Amino acid sequence: MEIDIYADVVCPWCWIGRRRFAQALASYDGKVIVRHRPFQLDPSPVPSPRPTLDVLAEKFGGQEQARQMVARVVEVGASVGLDLRYDRAIAANTFDAHRLTNWAGRQDRDGELVEALHRAHFTDGVDIGSREALAGVAAAVGLDGDDARRFLDSDEGVAELTAELAAARQLGVTSVPTFVLAGRYAVTGAQEPATLLAALTEVEQREAAAH
Repeated sequence: MEIDIYADVVCPWCWIGRRRFAQALASYDGKVIVRHRPFQLDPSPVPSPRPTLDVLAEKFGGQEQARQMVARVVEVGASVGLDLRYDRAIAANTFDAHRLTNWAGRQDRDGELVEALHRAHFTDGVDIGSREALAGVAAAVGLDGDDARRFLDSDEGVAELTAELAAARQLGVTSVPTFVLAGRYAVTGAQEPATLLAALTEVEQREAAAH
């Protein structure tokens, strides 16, 4: 079964959703091909690095509201083994991070890179809007950091990614994570592993009956 995961690397629920999805796959007997699809929660530029909490405070009415908002997601993240450190997180535009993910995908390493980008942003306080930092994350998972930096400094993959982001909007993806199973069935949100497993099983049965 082909599975497209639409997500953004600065989306905490996407990281939680991926972790829960991995747990569901561990209990699923069928064969899957997972593709990582780009989505930007906020495509606007980030001129200089700023703490994510400051950005959230501006959007949602102050530091106290921002801290209350993230407390819940930090708690849920911890329940699946994720360390979400909003005291460190740096706001970033993720266009280059998605480009780099596509580049890693050519080497069948996109899954590892996506996981590393989430950790870099949410746990380690890395500015993943920085090309130098992105090349460092690539190197940390065993990819060639110099090649990664050369790729990011070129225009390669820009048109392709722009088209992919537009395609996601045309498909109707408005929130992430969104899991599209077998090209036809969408599951949105960071669902529990049991819910995802049930969806996988149901889609497998539907697809078998259709053929």
